[in-house]
Amino acid sequence: MNLKKEIIIAIDGHASCGKSTLAKKIAQELKYSYIDTGAMYRAVTLYAINSGYIKNGEVDKNLLVADLDKIDIDFVYDNQLSKSVTILNGKNVEQEIRTMQVSDFASQVAVISEIRRKLVAMQQKMGEKKKIAMDGRDIGTVVFPDADFKIFLTASPNIRAQRRYKELIDKNEKVEFSDVLENVLSRDKIDSTREDSPLKLADDAVLIDNSNLNIQETLAVALAIIYERFGDK
Repeated sequence: MNLKKEIIIAIDGHASCGKSTLAKKIAQELKYSYIDTGAMYRAVTLYAINSGYIKNGEVDKNLLVADLDKIDIDFVYDNQLSKSVTILNGKNVEQEIRTMQVSDFASQVAVISEIRRKLVAMQQKMGEKKKIAMDGRDIGTVVFPDADFKIFLTASPNIRAQRRYKELIDKNEKVEFSDVLENVLSRDKIDSTREDSPLKLADDAVLIDNSNLNIQETLAVALAIIYERFGDK
């Protein structure tokens, strides 16, 4: 089924609930572009780590903000991997930004207003032509408050931690489940209580709790609503 018009799909939600996977699959189904905003904040976090701007568990905001003009982020399609990958200052950092070390500090970086403004402007530019699926924490509330279709995805903290733990173990990362759960709970608190663009359910968003759904079932729910609203019947 085709859609009657080109739309922007905004997907927000808690950490490790499958936002990126869902957005990628929706984009693939609709032949839309996929923008991973979480990867953008992770890329800035990786830059901060590599630059020595994170010490004693704290991000040096002033040093990082002073370097914003030196940070360039892009997405390119990797034919070998059959997916888009994150490029930081000309280097493929897709694997590096998915580590626990980056996860531990990404929410701290994301609360910095100057960084949010820079990345939001980049994201809005990417969405000018529509036909995109974008996921993050504030896509439907700040980046595209007038998005045609909004999803708020969630699942219980324990389920999300289990998923994240399996993902890391499959990548041969040495982690403890308790640490992953603590990271999920910490990110939830930071994301929901930050002063600048906190994570919240938009009034016109469709809430999907996928605690008991796999990704294919979650995709089926989302696509059914999209086709019901925008399908060319």
